Amino acid sequence: MGNARRFVLKLLIRFEESSSYSNILLDQKLSKSDLSEQDKKFASALYYGVIERRLTLDAVIDHYRKNKSEKLGTEVRNILRLGVYQLKYMDSVPDNAAVDESVKLAKKVRNPAAAGFVNAVLRSFIRDEKRLPAVKGRIKELSLEYSCPEWLVKKWISDYGVRECEGILKASLGKASDYIRLNTVKADADTITAMLEKQGVKVTFCTDGGAKVSGVGAVDGLEAYRLGLFHVQDLSCQLCCKALGAQSGETVLDLCAAPGGKSFTVAELMNDEGRVLSFDLHENRVRLIRSGAQRLGLKSITAAVNNAKQYNDSLPSADRVLCDVPCSGLGVIGRKPEIKYKDPEELKRLPEIQFEILSVSSRYVKVGGVLVYSTCSLSKEENDEVAERFLKVYSDFEPSPLGNAFGERADDCSITILPQMYGNDGFYIAKFRRLR
Repeated sequence: MGNARRFVLKLLIRFEESSSYSNILLDQKLSKSDLSEQDKKFASALYYGVIERRLTLDAVIDHYRKNKSEKLGTEVRNILRLGVYQLKYMDSVPDNAAVDESVKLAKKVRNPAAAGFVNAVLRSFIRDEKRLPAVKGRIKELSLEYSCPEWLVKKWISDYGVRECEGILKASLGKASDYIRLNTVKADADTITAMLEKQGVKVTFCTDGGAKVSGVGAVDGLEAYRLGLFHVQDLSCQLCCKALGAQSGETVLDLCAAPGGKSFTVAELMNDEGRVLSFDLHENRVRLIRSGAQRLGLKSITAAVNNAKQYNDSLPSADRVLCDVPCSGLGVIGRKPEIKYKDPEELKRLPEIQFEILSVSSRYVKVGGVLVYSTCSLSKEENDEVAERFLKVYSDFEPSPLGNAFGERADDCSITILPQMYGNDGFYIAKFRRLR
């Protein structure tokens, strides 16, 4: 596992220096590595674990540092993060192995005192029975236990209450569930399931055409994927597409579509009959939509460049418009843990942009047509408040029931899907109908 630890150390340093998402960077580097499959699994768990627990790990490190005024170098801090994470959160790693391997990494650092320092911090943590530093107050306790910034803990308590906040925090740690959408335009569900199970994938259906899967490994190595028989899509996104309620033969606009998952699901729900016009601001992202639609064999999808913030009079009026706006991503922290460490000031401008896109999107909806507003965020400012503002300004729209896919919530016109509900991504959906 020594090579795996060195791999993760280099990756963590690269991650801090770049603006890449954690998952994209890991996938890129793993595909080029010569690590064994076992080492790849270990490296992935260690890499994501250190990122998602970073705040907690740093609190432990700082607690045991004697000279707290001295700045730790990036390399040494990440070696300590790796060591503390293995000691505290990886039961499969013996304490001596976690310490010894961390010291070996530190011996390669130019600072000759680094190895002794790393050894001292980690062994002090073990002597104290690997307890987290004591803090006062429920917000600080939750922040430390779940490695979530205090501002975000306060926000979620304010928005959803203490109980739901803790549920969100618990769900944000560990591996997120994997969901796929079966392409029943190409084959029936039984045929696709049999093909997946033949390659060792466990399939558990959770909605019509949607399933939780495990044992997937590299998706593009599956025959069913190469044949276009499914695409990867979280359950929350699939429910969003169900709320849209598109019917065969209708015209649908998906205005912030890349990489295209919702467009694909909508087209499949329409049995690939009608028009799904799928847009994004950048040509390179539009190409992702086109290639995905081609792999899935969906001929109803047309992908093109369009600015969702500006009305385009060349686009047709539509029966259904999906407006899945850019957002903070606070609902997908379980997949991209670095999102929770964003500067909250960066998020304040989002609701205005979201309202602007929603307003423009509404102009494409036919009388009697449906408009769906969605985000993968857990923030009332980005969600409920934008939807409420829209209804106040645009009296020609009214709230519309989400539909039967939402069970006992079928008559609700909006929903916040918390990650603890189904082991899914956090998500928000609001549905409107045009009156005149």
